[in-house]
Amino acid sequence: MMRKTASADERQLLKLFQALNPPEREMLLAFAGFLIQRMTPEQTVPEEPESLPRPTTETVIAAIKRLSRTYPMLDHSRLLNETSTLMSAHVLQGRDATQVIDELEAVFARHYQDYRHPS
Repeated sequence: MMRKTASADERQLLKLFQALNPPEREMLLAFAGFLIQRMTPEQTVPEEPESLPRPTTETVIAAIKRLSRTYPMLDHSRLLNETSTLMSAHVLQGRDATQVIDELEAVFARHYQDYRHPS
């Protein structure tokens, strides 16, 4: 089996990934997952959010994924700045996951309200 040679971008990404500590690696993987979800178009996008229950023990990354599934109708690129800021506050500054998830839920809900009632 032939092995594909990594492109310069892939080598650079791997080098950067290896230079990160575990929490930063987790954040990079979450961000990459977020970008992939944003790229995948939904064939039918519901107008109403799907009510997915919040687990009692949920990570910030899992919360972002849950909220992205709850609100597939939102343009996730518009949420990127706020979600990445909150994720950074949790991973890099040690903010409590529960508080960050509460704020993430508020951010998604606010963006949904703006979606439903544009100004």
